[in-house]
Amino acid sequence: MKFKADRATLMKALAHVQNIVERRNTIPILANVMLAVRDGRLTIAATDLEIGLIEEVSAIALRDGAATAPAATLYEIVRRQPEDASIELDHPGGDAPLALRSGKYTTKLVVLPTDEFPKLDAGKLTHHFVLRAQALRSLIDRTKFAISTEETRYYLNGIYLHAAESDAVPTLRAVATDGHRLARVEEPLPEGASGMPGVIIPRKTVNEVRKLLDEMSADIAVALSETRIQFDFGAVRLTSKLIDGTYPDYGRVIPVGNDKIMRVDKKDFAAAVARVSAITSERHKPVKLSVGRDLLILSATSPDQGTATEELESGQVKYDSSPLEIGFQARYLNDIADQITDEIEFCFADGATPTLVRGASDQSAIFVLMPMRV
Repeated sequence: MKFKADRATLMKALAHVQNIVERRNTIPILANVMLAVRDGRLTIAATDLEIGLIEEVSAIALRDGAATAPAATLYEIVRRQPEDASIELDHPGGDAPLALRSGKYTTKLVVLPTDEFPKLDAGKLTHHFVLRAQALRSLIDRTKFAISTEETRYYLNGIYLHAAESDAVPTLRAVATDGHRLARVEEPLPEGASGMPGVIIPRKTVNEVRKLLDEMSADIAVALSETRIQFDFGAVRLTSKLIDGTYPDYGRVIPVGNDKIMRVDKKDFAAAVARVSAITSERHKPVKLSVGRDLLILSATSPDQGTATEELESGQVKYDSSPLEIGFQARYLNDIADQITDEIEFCFADGATPTLVRGASDQSAIFVLMPMRV
């Protein structure tokens, strides 16, 4: 195998695949990337056995063949070359080292046999559809903050993606919850997604897809089965196993009939939460909301630092139901506020039961918060 590529192109591809590589593993080949030249095309691939990524890279192919190389080391070598550098990689085959040349710089890297590298085969994928990059970005951004990190409830360690209906309109729905808050976001159901199985996309896969979306504006081809999902970003293909588990019936925790409605300016509210919660260093930082007619008083108390309060009044708050007091974690309030663009609508029942939160002008996303005692 032999090829030449410019530094920027090679570094971008290596950055993608090295995110997949699991640095702490007991299988040495999983720390390597696969470099393959076939029919004048260069591909770079990596896997941790749960996620696989393969990218087609623009390069000058000089000799067909394949080799593996340590991902982190190769990335660092390429990253430290001059910006306009041209990099040549040459592997004669067998156990010979992989030679890298860039200007007057040369190095040789130890390789592992290519036949030890796992095959990146997604198997038969039963459902195929296309999502706009912005739609996929929205589904991820407005739910991933609520993914659970509690490993014992592994089935909550991802985003639940499934076909659903809202007011008899077919939708593609993403849900995440950690038991304390829930996020449910919808996009129009794309052609080909009808009848798809409900799947749980693992947290690491969600994060890697989101990173790739930062560089993409074209449509994303999605294919899935009950056990795997695949995202095609043009030159980049990411395939992942799905979480093997049953997602809970999240609909049971979404409150209905919460008729005490408060609307508050998003920026004013988020800023006030940040200011009052600064008084306490507690990890959970509880904030109490005391709600009256067109009035919201936010307060926090610290045994060591004292108390802090801030009032939001008419013009910032709209509320005409009976007064109530309720407490939430400051971080949870700000996480949800970050997903809303203008006015936040809180739907309360009382101070002890779940609260429904959404954007006043956007019904495509709803959030549920469990109150805490303050």
